Amino acid sequence: MKVSDLPGRHSLFWKLACLLVAFCLLMIWLSWSWGRHMEKRNQFLSDEARGTLARYAADAERAWKEGEREGVDSWLRSMQWREAVWIGVIDGQLQSLSTRPLTDAEIQRLTFLRGPDWPIHKKGQPWLRVPFPGDPTAGSLIIELPERFLPGRYKLFWRVITNGVIPGLFTLLLCVGLYRLLVVPLNHLREQANAWRADQLNVRLSSGITQRPDELGELARAFDSMSERLQTTVSLQQQLLRDLSHELRTPLSRLRVASESEQGLLPLRERIGREVDVMQRLVEDTLQLAWLDTERAPLPDEAIQIQALWEMLTENACYESACPPGQLVCELDSTCWVRGNLNTLAQALENILRNAIRHSPEGGVVRLDGRRDGDYWHLWLEDQGGGVAEEDLQRIFDPFIRLDGSRPGDGGFGLGLSIARNAVQRQGGRLWAENAGAGLRLNLRLVADDNAVSPDAIAGRPAPTVDMCRPQIV
Repeated sequence: MKVSDLPGRHSLFWKLACLLVAFCLLMIWLSWSWGRHMEKRNQFLSDEARGTLARYAADAERAWKEGEREGVDSWLRSMQWREAVWIGVIDGQLQSLSTRPLTDAEIQRLTFLRGPDWPIHKKGQPWLRVPFPGDPTAGSLIIELPERFLPGRYKLFWRVITNGVIPGLFTLLLCVGLYRLLVVPLNHLREQANAWRADQLNVRLSSGITQRPDELGELARAFDSMSERLQTTVSLQQQLLRDLSHELRTPLSRLRVASESEQGLLPLRERIGREVDVMQRLVEDTLQLAWLDTERAPLPDEAIQIQALWEMLTENACYESACPPGQLVCELDSTCWVRGNLNTLAQALENILRNAIRHSPEGGVVRLDGRRDGDYWHLWLEDQGGGVAEEDLQRIFDPFIRLDGSRPGDGGFGLGLSIARNAVQRQGGRLWAENAGAGLRLNLRLVADDNAVSPDAIAGRPAPTVDMCRPQIV
């Protein structure tokens, strides 16, 4: 068994174990205490019976003192009418105090006399000896126990109560405890699942379940996280569809105007070609952004040297934007190796670079620098474009956000940084923005690679499969 398979300190196992142990101990205590009580009720005379017998003995003593044998005879006759059992009065030598002597059978029975406080085990009606309360040595009352005084008359009833009803009630309480501990949270999880089925993705579980430290609490938090993820994904896709339809209206409107104009065939064809290219890039990047946000399959990774990747990207960027190579500065050395997917990281870094070039003033320098931070490399790319407002530092990563107010297709569609952030996050990294110096700084946190090969090894790698011949959507 693995250590991870053992229950934790807040595991549901301990709650169930404590509940079951408490139930077993309670049943054992109940069986012991209630069993002793019922044994006493079923084997010993009741207080009422002992009181009645003591009163009979006192009456017999009084009859003996007042009339001796004749008085005892008179009292015995009255008792025979009152109790339909054998009754006698004897002295300390087991001799009858009445005028009627004891028979041999009665004398034989006197050897098996019981006291009123003794347990009644035998079946039938035993004979009891009750000494005179005033002078126990003077005599005793001998009486065959009346049937109405026999203990255990409701023995079957109490057995049903003790062995059936009471354990059943405690078992019912155990079931209620298990229901509240297990079934109630599962019912809440089922309700949330039904809410998802009804497209109610905003439904969340109560804090009473999500704050539980056991496995059901972990499951509830996972449900809430999954619900939030589903809601975010669906909302993003719906927002992308709305924004995509909005962004497509402008090139479609221009196409309609161009098709209805009387310009020549060649200018019309060139115009239609440009608008179709704009719409194609918009659709492709929108689909790529949606794929990056929803696809969770791990990407193949490898060791990537940032310096070599930067040189490859800047060469294409300088060619397309006519930016002098001296304005794109990399202060990283050849020791900066990260772990990731080459194509995805190349596209993310290219989108960030082109965004910096587009917003930099004429002659502005774009600088890439970084430092090692534990198991990560912290890279940052700075431009000199004046930065953005503090409240917009997070908005620039939202799809179709253009802070400069450019029209669709001219200054970009506002998708580049969104694609870059999703691409970096898929590789276990992080991308965020901050104002620094004279412009905007975009920070990347990427997983470092300590097992990288020599710096010259990247020279033999194939170039990233990013279309470097067309401007990237930024």
